[in-house]
Amino acid sequence: MNAQIDINRLLPAWENFRRATDIAPIRDQTHYAHMIEMLEILLDEAQGNEQHPAMELVDIVGDLIADYEAETHPLPEATGLQALKFLIEQHGLRQSDLSDIGSQGVVSEILAGKRELNLRQIRALSERFGVSPATFV
Repeated sequence: MNAQIDINRLLPAWENFRRATDIAPIRDQTHYAHMIEMLEILLDEAQGNEQHPAMELVDIVGDLIADYEAETHPLPEATGLQALKFLIEQHGLRQSDLSDIGSQGVVSEILAGKRELNLRQIRALSERFGVSPATFV
C-alpha cells in the first residue's frame, strides 16, 4: 500500500464515528443487542442493493456479530453426515429429493452411514445448500 495515512486526521474521525455508532468488537449482551439493531437498520437502509454504501457497514457489523456469537455460543463439531441430515431436515427434503447425488438407494446408504460421500456428491451438496464443501468432509 503506497497511500500515506494521515493519522492526525484518521484518529479523530474514527473517534467521532465510534462514538456515534458504537461499532466495535462486541463487549457484552447489551452491546450485542445494539449491534443487531444496527445491522437491521443498515439492511433496511440498503433494501437489498449490494451497491448501497451501507452494505460495507453491513459486512463489518455482520462480522462483529458473527465473531461474538462464535465466541459466546460455539457450535459443536459435527460430522459431514450429521450436517447433511441437519440440512435435509431444515429444508424439508426427502431422500428422493437428493437425486443429484445418486439413486434413492445410494442416498439411503449414505444417510445410514454405510457409504461415504464422494467428491462429486460433496460438490453437488455444497452447491445445493450454499455451504462450503468442508461441511461434508
